[in-house]
Amino acid sequence: MSGDDAGGRLVRPFTLTGGRTRPSRADFTLITTVTAVDPPPEHGPRPQPEQTRILRLCARPVVVAELAAHLDLPVSVVVILLCDLLEAGRITVRQPRPVSGSPDPNLLQKVRDGLGRL
Repeated sequence: MSGDDAGGRLVRPFTLTGGRTRPSRADFTLITTVTAVDPPPEHGPRPQPEQTRILRLCARPVVVAELAAHLDLPVSVVVILLCDLLEAGRITVRQPRPVSGSPDPNLLQKVRDGLGRL
């Protein structure tokens, strides 16, 4: 392990989270959709560079897992940063809608047939 990432710098996850290891809220799952608030609130602390990157990526709705992949950070770190942004009023979150009922057998057959043709 060289200690450097692709950008030639090392930022430890606990530095990004201020030493926190647990999120302050339970609003986020891997498939929670996050969107930046437009326009951003004029009050509150200035976001750190990683939070600014998150806000840029969230200009359009994006799920937590995708954010973590784009940022090349552990999901747990991204969730802590998202909690801070949510509490500052800079993002909105939308939980996934629960799937109700059983799947349509006709649709499943069409998917199976389509996959078989690949």
